[in-house]
Amino acid sequence: MDMERRSALLVMDVQNGIVSRFAEREEALAPFQRAVAAARQAGVPVIFVRVAFRPGYPEVSPRNKSFSAIALRGGMDRSEADTQIHPAVAPNPDEPVVTKLRVSAFAGSDLEVILRSKGIDTLVLCGIATSGVVLSTVREAADKDYGLVVLSDACLDADPDVHRVLTEKVFPRQADVRTVDEWAAGLA
Repeated sequence: MDMERRSALLVMDVQNGIVSRFAEREEALAPFQRAVAAARQAGVPVIFVRVAFRPGYPEVSPRNKSFSAIALRGGMDRSEADTQIHPAVAPNPDEPVVTKLRVSAFAGSDLEVILRSKGIDTLVLCGIATSGVVLSTVREAADKDYGLVVLSDACLDADPDVHRVLTEKVFPRQADVRTVDEWAAGLA
């Protein structure tokens, strides 16, 4: 299907420091692993997105409540272990790792340049957290006229009720919401 050939899987914020806070059990990452494997097998580009900053956090404004707390706490420097993609979904050498500076995958990153260069018009989203990077990226990508698929079981959130409301009521207004297995079956 043409739409699938012009799509890319975005694996967002599945990095060590975030996984350690949201996925107590390693099996919580199994849907992410299945999504990455299905994309690779079908030739769908996989793009990893992480949040990380330069040493000293020059990108962080003291007016930004959540990011200024990160700058005070530390640990999100580009070279630190917390900002590296979790080994359960490690990128292949030819798969880009995009570094963003805010919540949305587009904010402060070169994601859009990569998508344009590959002719991508549909984004398949998975990530941590549903109410963070996934929500922000759905909203911005929809405003940029990308086709959207959200992999509901490859999104994690600290609040299961928030995850449910987003995947069942909010995201369907702008995205097709599917499980990893439903999406992967459509690739075959």
